[in-house]
Amino acid sequence: MTTSPIKSPLSDSDKEITGNALQATLADLIDLSLIAKQAHWNVVGQNFRSAHLQLDELVSTARQYVDEVAERAAAIGVSPNGKAKTVVATSGAPEYPDNWQSVESTIAAIVDTLAALIDRLRKRIDETDKSDLVTQDLLIEITRALEEAHWMWQAQQA
Repeated sequence: MTTSPIKSPLSDSDKEITGNALQATLADLIDLSLIAKQAHWNVVGQNFRSAHLQLDELVSTARQYVDEVAERAAAIGVSPNGKAKTVVATSGAPEYPDNWQSVESTIAAIVDTLAALIDRLRKRIDETDKSDLVTQDLLIEITRALEEAHWMWQAQQA
């Protein structure tokens, strides 16, 4: 079905701007959940348990917002696309390394990943300022949660 069965509360141009912001956020968050799970499985070294558990918290946060973003897109008549090939093609997350990673390298990679995704989210907050304040509010909430996680990961580097 190419036309939306959901009537959007937004104008066509606002729906396009907002839909693009939501789709990009969806891909970033799906990728974040996968990166954090990959890190969770492969982190080793001193303070392993703490990092291992903190990574699962990050996975939970990302997955919670994946659903909220996808459902917001559907609510405005935009079909969310969370397929693997879409995520691979559009995520703004840096490449996460393969194989075992020390706690220190894991923390550094997660800090870099969160910084990149927060930067992208902040741009989308600006983009949705005129197109849809409800979506902007959701993006602000996600940014707040990821910035808190970013702080907590950075604190381990201090």
